[in-house]
Amino acid sequence: MKVAVSSTGNGLDLPVDPRFGRCNVFVIVDTETMQAETLPNSGIGAAHGAGIGASQAVVGAGVKAVLTGQVGPNAHMALSQAGVKVYTGASGTVRQIVEAYKRGELREVSSPTVGGHFGQGGRGMGKGGRRGME
Repeated sequence: MKVAVSSTGNGLDLPVDPRFGRCNVFVIVDTETMQAETLPNSGIGAAHGAGIGASQAVVGAGVKAVLTGQVGPNAHMALSQAGVKVYTGASGTVRQIVEAYKRGELREVSSPTVGGHFGQGGRGMGKGGRRGME
């Protein structure tokens, strides 16, 4: 079975990225053979829709599950509608988290674990960034 792991880079021995929609890459792993391929996350710098774009990319790769640190509402909805299971709380390397998944140690979630725009750097105060300007 194919799973997608949000990662900081290419390969099984690099760290899991805790962000789903704004991770650097997805490592697509066949859980039976541990063969891996890298899928760049084209939505990493998107102003809007990063979670949906990331979801569409991994669904298109034929994965049955996503292993990540956190997942927002739009990504969770898109993945759920496509029948992809979502497991959060992932940390360590891609290899370690896939092995934990195979042992049944990860928590499948039925709802988002963070609000929208989680992990979107540079904003900090929402879209307007207007604190102190009342």
